[in-house]
Order: sequence, then C-alpha cells, then structure tokens
Amino acid sequence: MGLFRRNGPVVFERYSYGSRRRRWAVPNWLWLLLAGVAIGAGGLWFAQEEYLPARLGPVESKQLKDRVDELERERARLQGALAKAEGDAQAARADAGRLGNELAGARESVERLQKNIALFDDVLPPDPRGGPIGVRGWRFANEGSRLAYHVLLTRQRATGKPFEGVVEFVVTGDRGGRAETISLAPVEVTLGAWQHLKGSLPLPEGLAARQVTVRVLDRAGGALQGMRVLNVR
Repeated sequence: MGLFRRNGPVVFERYSYGSRRRRWAVPNWLWLLLAGVAIGAGGLWFAQEEYLPARLGPVESKQLKDRVDELERERARLQGALAKAEGDAQAARADAGRLGNELAGARESVERLQKNIALFDDVLPPDPRGGPIGVRGWRFANEGSRLAYHVLLTRQRATGKPFEGVVEFVVTGDRGGRAETISLAPVEVTLGAWQHLKGSLPLPEGLAARQVTVRVLDRAGGALQGMRVLNVR
C-alpha cells in the first residue's frame, strides 16, 4: 500500500469548477405576474382610448375648474333668489291674511251701516212732498250774523251714478220789524243713498231767520228734485 493510495476509486468530474454553480431560472409565477401587468396596462390604455373621455391637458383642466366655480356661484345666487322668493311669498301670504281679515271687518261694518240706514230711514218722518230727493231731518240756528244748518237728504233710487247738484236755502226772517226773504249762496252736493249737509252761511246784517225753504236742484237754476219748508228752532 503506497503513501498516497486511497481506499476507494477516484472519480474525475467532467466539468470545470466554474461549471459547478447551479444556473438561476426565472420562476413561472413571475412570468405570469409580468404578463398580467402587461395585459392589464394594455387593457386600461385600450379602454381609455376607446371608451373613456379624453384626458384633459392643463389648459382644459383650468377651464373646467373655472366653469365648475362659475356654476357653483350661479347655484349660490339661485339659492339666494329662491330663499328671497320664499320669504316674499310668506310675507305675501301674511299680508293676504291680514287684508282678508280687514276685508271681513269692513264687510261687517258695511252690513251694520246698511242696517242702521234702513232703521234710520224707517224711524225718520217721510218728506211729505215725496220727490226724488227727500229732506228727512234738519236743524237751523241763528248764530250771530250766520245761519247754521244741518240737513239730512235721502234719495229714493240710490242705484247707479250718484246725484250731483246744488242745495239752495231761501231764508225768511225779520229785520228792523219787517219780514224779509232772501236766497243764500247754493251749496254743492253729491248724493248716493243719503247725505248730511252741515255748515253755516252768512246772513244780511240784522236779519234773524224764522223759516228756511230747502230746495234741491240738479244744477243752479235747474230742475227741482226736492223741496221742504222748515222752521228755525
């Protein structure tokens, strides 16, 4: 047995030392992953190019933002206008309710007034002459050198246009122990169903009125519509 002899057989390798390293191979799962990424990117690009809106550039993006801001301001303006309109409508409804109440009150007042007029007409003595316009009530008084008067006139047919005319007072009295009759200045009158005439007219110096004839005319010097001779109380 020699000095370098080995017990077993000596095997010589076919390849060199550098070839002993195991070669690295790409795993199949990595290939699949890369393929999936590529297919996904391609599909996304295709969908964006064919179906989705075109991508905006900086100028288009700014224009779009400006338009959005403009629409937002318009929306805010319209919202304010709507709120104001709702407030105005609510105020109008309140005013309508108030006016409705006032109208109802006015109608009640008119109804009471009509009833009072009807009662007033029944209570007052009729004008014995029975003309279109009656002298239903009166009061005359001597106040110094003036004749104070208060006359109630009524109209038989109080429909349609009001009567417009004049009232003349013909005064009979005493002055210096002698009887005297004068006509005072006519008083204009507009008569619906009834009318109070109240005031005073100047008398000649020293004349004390005892009797007044009330004449209702359609105009000065016109047709007579009513007349009554009344005493001064």
